[in-house]
Amino acid sequence: MKNALKQQEHRQQEDRSKAVIYCRVSGGRQAKEGDGLNSQERRCSDYAKQQGWEVISVYHETAVSGSLLDRPAMNAMRDFLEAQSFKVYVLVDDISRWARETQYHFALKKALEESGGVLVSLNQKLEDSPEGKFIETIYAANAELERNRNTRQVKSRMKARMLNGYYVHHHPVGYRYKLVEGQGKMLVPEEPLASIITQALEGFASGRFESQSEVKRFLDAQPAYPKGRDGEVHLQRVKHLLTRVLYTGYIDYPKWGIHLLPGKHKPLITYETFQAIQDRLNGRGKAPMRKDLNQDWPLRGFVACACCGAPMTAGWSKGRHQHYPYYFCAQQGCPEHRKSIRKEVLEGEFEVLVAKLRPCPNLFHLGLEMFKELWEDRQEHAKQAREVMQQDLHRVGQKIEQFLDRVVETDSPALVETYETRIRELQKQKVAMDERIKNCGRPLQSFDESFRTAFDFLGNPCKLWSSDRLEDKRMVLRLGFAEKLLYARNEGFRTAQTALPFRLLGDLSGGKYDLVEGTGVEPATPTLRT
Repeated sequence: MKNALKQQEHRQQEDRSKAVIYCRVSGGRQAKEGDGLNSQERRCSDYAKQQGWEVISVYHETAVSGSLLDRPAMNAMRDFLEAQSFKVYVLVDDISRWARETQYHFALKKALEESGGVLVSLNQKLEDSPEGKFIETIYAANAELERNRNTRQVKSRMKARMLNGYYVHHHPVGYRYKLVEGQGKMLVPEEPLASIITQALEGFASGRFESQSEVKRFLDAQPAYPKGRDGEVHLQRVKHLLTRVLYTGYIDYPKWGIHLLPGKHKPLITYETFQAIQDRLNGRGKAPMRKDLNQDWPLRGFVACACCGAPMTAGWSKGRHQHYPYYFCAQQGCPEHRKSIRKEVLEGEFEVLVAKLRPCPNLFHLGLEMFKELWEDRQEHAKQAREVMQQDLHRVGQKIEQFLDRVVETDSPALVETYETRIRELQKQKVAMDERIKNCGRPLQSFDESFRTAFDFLGNPCKLWSSDRLEDKRMVLRLGFAEKLLYARNEGFRTAQTALPFRLLGDLSGGKYDLVEGTGVEPATPTLRT
């Protein structure tokens, strides 16, 4: 009997000589660049050796805050302890490595004890007594205090840097952080993503992309643009892209009271473009682009049935040996319902129609000269308008100051909120006006650079239609024709209503207008007379 008791005591002593080590760092950078985890493990190993304990497992918690209960390494350690049939010491370098929240400290400790573990801190002595628990509460509360102080200090530094014009959060797509001498880390454009985003945002603002779905299609077609796991750009990311004011060169972070502060980073679009995007997003909603609109059917939805007026659809018809492409009217009750028109026939006749849009060379160059004179005239007027806008800007600044004075004087929370909302609206107007004043009379590009693409299209629409990109083909439809095209099977296209530039050039070539020299105070400009 005595031998059995001695053997049981010996086994208990052996069981109590087992230990595991738990190490934690709160940031990924600490794990990669620092030596925090290894230092903690080394101290705990040396302590276990001094006590004569055998370390049977080590757990590293990387980039996990001490204010969290659910931790991967902690959960794995508890599963390991529950599988043991004896008590095990759990060594931590400091209470702060265990938890940074008082209530979480005791919640984790209780869960640990239920799993068969005994918490041991190298820097603090933990005793199972009323006095010991009181002292332990002070240790845990001190760790929480340090965390809150660190958080406040970090936020204070980040806010101060943002007030100086430097963005401090995770960089958005199109930018990256670069260490710049004298300025620290700052956002710089990352190519080719920056140019892709500029095209997407300016395209939506100008109407080149009619909907968010078309922006999505454009981004999906860019190999360099990051995609989701399914290989596509999600519409939610497109919406976020379209509403990100950071791309204008301004920083807006209402959570810290920062509104449209000029940033040090280079903008990808103008604030005026951003406003145009918001106007389109908040205006009349557009139906999402049809998923079946693809490269095979560039005219689907734009060509309508001449019999009923419904947009034609398209599809593949299965033959004996292969599939054949057709356009057809899908409107129930239409006499032409489901009567097929071969793809090559309809699109071939459309190419003839597009070719007729091309003006003669002499008329094209005449239109080019008229646009140049208009360009120069607009530049002169822009210089005069700049003075008027500066006066308006001064008045907006005065209104902002008036509302700020009212905020200081009033004690009503409702009025303060109303005044602050009005101030933010005026600040947006001020930013937009200031940007227009800077650019007024100073075009970002020359006439040739600004209108090269437009005149290339006007001079030869067929060139853009022959593009391999569906977006280019759809652009021909929007820019070349004022409304849907009516097509009758076995007859062809009905008279097309062309867009204004082509209609004007066509009228000129048909002799409907005579060119005369305008007279008056302003420089002579060619005008039209019916």
